Amino acid sequence: MNSQVIADCRLQVKRIYEQFDASHDWQHIERVLENARHIGQAEGGDQALIELAVLLHDVSDPKYKKPGEDPEQEILQKLELTDTERSEIRSIIRTVSFKGGTNDEPETLEGRIVRDADRLDAIGAIGIARTFAYGGAKGRKLYDRDEQARTQMTESEYRSGDTSSVTHFYEKLLLLKELMVTDSGKQMAEERHRFMLSFLEQLQNETDGKK
Repeated sequence: MNSQVIADCRLQVKRIYEQFDASHDWQHIERVLENARHIGQAEGGDQALIELAVLLHDVSDPKYKKPGEDPEQEILQKLELTDTERSEIRSIIRTVSFKGGTNDEPETLEGRIVRDADRLDAIGAIGIARTFAYGGAKGRKLYDRDEQARTQMTESEYRSGDTSSVTHFYEKLLLLKELMVTDSGKQMAEERHRFMLSFLEQLQNETDGKK
């Protein structure tokens, strides 16, 4: 696989991500790429496959794609790839999304690296910022004291839920540290997880009028 394939993919997906809200924009892709490179340096893997999977992993996200469209498939078909490479990339992407905790486990090292890289961008300081950016774009409450976090969900229930941004921490973000599958991902997740706990504690103090 030559570098031109990655350059062509980058050009096509950037146009798509620039139309998304700040929680899933091009900067999100750049951060996930950097996470994946960092993990890949320690863990190994086919870096070209990893990069293409990262570039494509959100273009057909159900939250954003229009009915009847599948940018992921359309772009993959245009790129000069073998059928095997296309299949491997699709397999990686299929296991990335959280889907309420019901997603398939990645079968390859590349899949494990991409999933951890994406989930690292969902936690820590940037994860907090993205959560409220997405909630704001969808008109969601910041928090709701009377709301109960769901502990078991189908993918449909997860995607259709309209819970507050803070509830999303308990339904997904605080679970991700234990779901990391590479040693590097696990190490990187520790500090980010602690920061989220500190943030939530401070938020509760402020909303309780304690500080």
